[in-house]
Amino acid sequence: MADGPTAASNTAAASVYNDVKEYYGKTLKKTSDLKSNACVPSAKPVPAYVRKVIAEIHPDVVAKYYGCGLVVPESLECSRVLDLGCGSGRDCYMLSQLVGEKGHVTGIDMTEDQLEVARKYIDYHTQRFGYKKPNVNFVQGYIEALAEAGLEEKSYDIIISNCVVNLSPDKASVLREAYRVLKDGGELYFSDVYSDARIPEDLKANKVLWGECLSGALWWEDLMRLAEEVGFCKPRLVTASIITVGNKELEKLLGDYKFVSATYRLFKIPKGSEKKSCLVMYNGEITGLEESFEFDAQYTFKVDKEMEVDDDVASILSNSRFSGEFTFQHQHSGLKTSSSGGCWDKPKAVSVNPFELVQQLGSASVTPSTGGCCGDQQACCQ
Repeated sequence: MADGPTAASNTAAASVYNDVKEYYGKTLKKTSDLKSNACVPSAKPVPAYVRKVIAEIHPDVVAKYYGCGLVVPESLECSRVLDLGCGSGRDCYMLSQLVGEKGHVTGIDMTEDQLEVARKYIDYHTQRFGYKKPNVNFVQGYIEALAEAGLEEKSYDIIISNCVVNLSPDKASVLREAYRVLKDGGELYFSDVYSDARIPEDLKANKVLWGECLSGALWWEDLMRLAEEVGFCKPRLVTASIITVGNKELEKLLGDYKFVSATYRLFKIPKGSEKKSCLVMYNGEITGLEESFEFDAQYTFKVDKEMEVDDDVASILSNSRFSGEFTFQHQHSGLKTSSSGGCWDKPKAVSVNPFELVQQLGSASVTPSTGGCCGDQQACCQ
């Protein structure tokens, strides 16, 4: 196979691909070989149903796992899922159980050593999960060039990625290709490392800093810009946690740059879809989320409780796999009217800046944004 995708076969990009393959294929043998804390666990607690499926995965697959978050989107049954930079396949095998026998998970990675581990245990997991045939396959290829790997346009419901996009020398191509292979209404749900400013070229050239998921990190504001340029809705920030490097030598090289591990959800909504704020009510039928559904840092939907959503979120919910999970109460004559005649919940007022969100999550409480059916949520609901 070539050193990199055709679209990015310049010398610098080819060098990055080879360095990353070497680092993740040869240098790192197990998770404990990492030289920094960049691959930190998710800030969110792991739900019981997710812990249960992870426990079913072969230890050899888990041992070579280098993700920086937890990428388990909701409402996965029967979905077609793609994992960008699947590595040893841990997330693929986790999702394999959640999509069920009628769903399918594809993992793509450029590192053959990692794919060997993933493929070795296909039969093991098929039997373990009680499936008649595998619902997982692994493809060698580049996340910037999914077409070259044979992945077709509008063929996936959901794409996940776990601490991989930062390793790509061409983030814009990663997002463009993800958008291309997603079905209308589909979602890119991914955890990655972000910086508080653009990283200079001299730090990007450091192989260890790049391999440790630090110097290749996007400035978070560039993610917002690139995502919308490609065609995605405005990225929805799910959670974030500060990364402490934990290595004096690397910290000295990095100077004042700060890093965060953040999970975002990006939706591909059909062109021309109506965008209008409204009231929605969650029906409580998503597996594992029978009481409430934490959609992102701003919106947590409680079962059978109306919530006001902005035009972006209203469009996402009504045009995605979540459309059947909500009742929609649209505005009439410019006024919102609650079907229950009572009050409704307001979203939290949180920052779109992941570094500020970490501080807000660490403070005593995050208050609902002002407003509501009678100005103040407390007054409204008493």
